[in-house]
This record gives sequence, C-alpha cells and structure tokens, in this order.
Amino acid sequence: MSEIISIKDIDLAKKKVFIRCDFNVPQDDFLNITDDRRIRSAIPTIRYCLDNGCSVILSSHLGRPDAISSKFSLEPIAKRLSRLMSKEILMAKDVVGEDAKKKAQNLQAGEILMLENLRFERGEIKNDEALAREFAALAEIYINDAFGVCHRAHASVEAITRFFEIKAAGFLLLKEIKFANNLLKHPARPFVAVVGGSKVSGKLQALINLLPKVDKLIIGGGMAFTFLKAQGFDIGDSLLEENLIDEAQAILSRAKELGVKIYLPVDVAVARTCTSEALMSYVPTQEIPNGFMGLDIGPASGKLFREVLADAQTIWWNGPMGVFEIEKFAKGSLKMAHFIGDSNATTIIGGGDTADVVARSGEADEMTFISTGGGASLELIEGKELPGVKPLRGDGERL
Repeated sequence: MSEIISIKDIDLAKKKVFIRCDFNVPQDDFLNITDDRRIRSAIPTIRYCLDNGCSVILSSHLGRPDAISSKFSLEPIAKRLSRLMSKEILMAKDVVGEDAKKKAQNLQAGEILMLENLRFERGEIKNDEALAREFAALAEIYINDAFGVCHRAHASVEAITRFFEIKAAGFLLLKEIKFANNLLKHPARPFVAVVGGSKVSGKLQALINLLPKVDKLIIGGGMAFTFLKAQGFDIGDSLLEENLIDEAQAILSRAKELGVKIYLPVDVAVARTCTSEALMSYVPTQEIPNGFMGLDIGPASGKLFREVLADAQTIWWNGPMGVFEIEKFAKGSLKMAHFIGDSNATTIIGGGDTADVVARSGEADEMTFISTGGGASLELIEGKELPGVKPLRGDGERL
C-alpha cells in the first residue's frame, strides 16, 4: 500500500488551503470550552501553512445539531484558537453561503477564515458530492487533519477529495496513523491492551485483531459482563449482549490457544439503578445479586489490574472501566488512569471517553500519546482502511 501524501510533500506557497480539522470539543452549559486539546493539536498544521505564505480556511463539525443553532456555533472555537495563536480568526456566518464565499474569495495570504459548523449543512453527513464541490471551490489545496472523523465518509472528509487535484494529510493525522501502525507492528513487550466501554459489539473486531499481537488483555466496563456470563457467572441485571456470548467464548478460547492472558474484574460496584442517588456496594463478581447491576470495577479488580500492568512495556487503553459520567462509578476508570500514568511503558490512549477520563484524572501529561479520535483509533486497530485516509495515499484517484 502506498504512502500517505504528507503536507510537507506538496508546494503550498501562496496557495489558499482548505483544512478539515476536528474541533468537536466538550463545552459546559454556558458554552465554555472545557478541554481544548483538539484545538491545540491542529495548530502545527495551521502554522506550517501560514509560514508558507498561505491563506487558510478551517472547517469542522461540532456536536450533532438537528438545525442551525447558536448552541452549536464554532464561534467559541474561533475565539479560543485566536487566543492560542495570538492571531485574528475571521468567522463566517455560514458554511458555503454568501458570507463564507465572499470572505473566502477576499482572504489574503497569512489570514485565517473559519467556516460555521459543517453539520449545519445536511449534505455533510450524507457525503453529498454537490456540497463537496462547493467546499472545493473555496480553495486550491485540501488538507485533512481531522483524525477523529476519518472513519466517517462525510462530504468534508471523503467526497471532497474527488474535487481537489492537490490533497494531503496534516501533521496530526500523520502522527495518529504512525502511532497506530507502530503499536501493532513493533510494540515493546510485554504489550498489554486494556479494553472497556459498554458494549462488546463495538469492539469485537478490535479484540479479535488484538489477540495475536498482545501478551495480556484486560477487559472492563459494561462489556466485561458478557464475558463473565460466557464463563457461567450470574451477572444480575448487568449489561449483557446475549447474542455475543458465543463470540465472547470464542475469544476466551482463542486467547488460551495463543497463550494470551485475559483478565476480567473479580469484584464490581453494584446498584439497583444507574443514577447518582443509587446506593452502591462492592461484591465479588460471583455474587452479583438479582435486581442489581455492575456499574464499575471494584477495589480488588483495581489491585489485580495494577499487578497485570506492572511489567508492561506497551499499554493501549480504549474504553472506561465503568459509568464514569457518574462520580461514584468513576473510581475504577480514574484508578486505571493513575496506574497507566505511573507506568514506565509506552502508553497510548484510544481517544473518546478514555481521553476524557485521562483528562479528569490529571494524568494527561504522563501519557505517551492520546488519540484525538476514539472511533477512528478503534477502526485502525481493527485493521480497516479509513475512508478519510484512503484518498490521501499516493495512488489515490485524482481529477
């Protein structure tokens, strides 16, 4: 497979560049940005373009708006980026409307224009070619630096590449793919994968792909209960994907054949309801009462997992250990973040909720690499070619 075309491989001088970024950042009720990691991650690519005398058009989505709404406007992102770069950011009032087109046309070298939320246009998530053609009319070069959406065939990610003669990957996208490839091909051993989250179905292929590559596999979160059920445990009202019990058994059997050690929780935090008001207690996994559900790993599981991680040289973590959004069920996930942060291993965090847990724990600076995309990171681990990356390879189709 041919190499991905890098931003450094193309002549940018005095061009107008359309950069697809991922500024889908968390905000509080007052629209204050609570984590600007994704905004800061885009700056090296933007600065590189400016240093080459370009004018830059930035695009991103934010949330999942049903209609145009100030709640989903990119204006707060433009303000934060302006402050981080100490540079004025022009803000368009629309995506491909009159204001965006006029400002893009008049954009001078060294200036930055940010378009409004791409998902204000319905054609964005439909991978609409007509919308993609309008995006392409705004600039001469396309740069994708939005790893977090590269697994989505959207107009600004996939269809747009059909209408640019010159297209390439930005520094963040290249870094993400390099880390994922090195993780699978050349991990320092022992290599421990920590997989959590709610459902086996979303990570089944990743688990299958990881098995021949890892030395140990820790499974936590809601998905652990399907594996516990596959081992014959009574799991009460805990989350269960009954149609995947056979697949869970097959993974356990395959791991045994390969000599891969799989570790499941030995105790869990249980409650009758998944609410902050619910009364919680810890019980061994063999003793989950009827009418109760497991919502986090317990302290004994934490100690076990810490021992499992003790000799690791590479750790990949994707998915929290419990319902971390509720404080009383976040302890297991936060402990895992501390264990991994304290490790001397190369530590790769698989984006999404896991990155949020790491940020809350204060361990972000201790991690080797934190991916900006949970779903995209997972699909790379699954061995898939991402729709947003394929057209950026040297053999990609050009018009």
